[in-house]
Amino acid sequence: MPTPAVPTLQITDAALRRADRELWSGLDLRVEPGELIAVLGPSGSGKTTLLRAILGLEQLSAGSISVLGEDVRAHGNRRIGYVPQSRPLPRETALRGRDLVTLGVNGHRFGLPFPRRGDAARAEALIDAVGAREFADRPVGLLSGGEQQRLRIGQALADEPGLLLCDEPLTSLDLANQQAVVGLIDRHRREQNAAVLLVTHDINPVLSKVDRILYLANGAFTLGTPDEVLNSRTLSELYGAPVFVLRAGDRLVVVGAPDAEDSHHHHDEVHE
Repeated sequence: MPTPAVPTLQITDAALRRADRELWSGLDLRVEPGELIAVLGPSGSGKTTLLRAILGLEQLSAGSISVLGEDVRAHGNRRIGYVPQSRPLPRETALRGRDLVTLGVNGHRFGLPFPRRGDAARAEALIDAVGAREFADRPVGLLSGGEQQRLRIGQALADEPGLLLCDEPLTSLDLANQQAVVGLIDRHRREQNAAVLLVTHDINPVLSKVDRILYLANGAFTLGTPDEVLNSRTLSELYGAPVFVLRAGDRLVVVGAPDAEDSHHHHDEVHE
């Protein structure tokens, strides 16, 4: 019999606590190469903490995580790329656009900063790949949010990662830049057969690319295809309260999902 392929990401019976609160437990997730998983849920449900656990920056309360067949480790894994939340860099940041990308190419190495042969060419190729040539020599603090996020993606792709973790990469971006960023992430997934975990408050910009959704809420979770998860019955069961999923044109709207920080219901056009 053929040997089963090693999954890109394997999470087994995982649990994680913060102080006296359990964020989630019993989490099993197998992510195959080329698969895109969207991670949804209200603030405080443990979405970012899950990415930090995969990066080895948070210790599980129970269970295990492996990436490409290797257990996660605190000192990092070059085969994992990470795109942080889209937050503006300070205007006075003393880096050019190309410097931010170059950090992804050689910034992991310790000791004297002697570049390896090919580092400069790799950085230039990444700048072109994310469409940053026009602003590569400008100070990053003066760039728009969309331009900064393109550079962060270039940095994350420096080692052609087999797993790309994206923590709300579309926050504060306009529709055009959201579409551009989603396109860059999806192109890497297709060209490298890489798996992607993408945390988002709004599923709509990535809905057409998503294979499965992991929805975290109330210390519990549900996992399945968009049609299996994004419906009124499933989310009502997860929240333990009436929740309605409506279609408004080509957008999905969640109505009545309780917020993690208070008990009242609200109406929001995005998945929290």
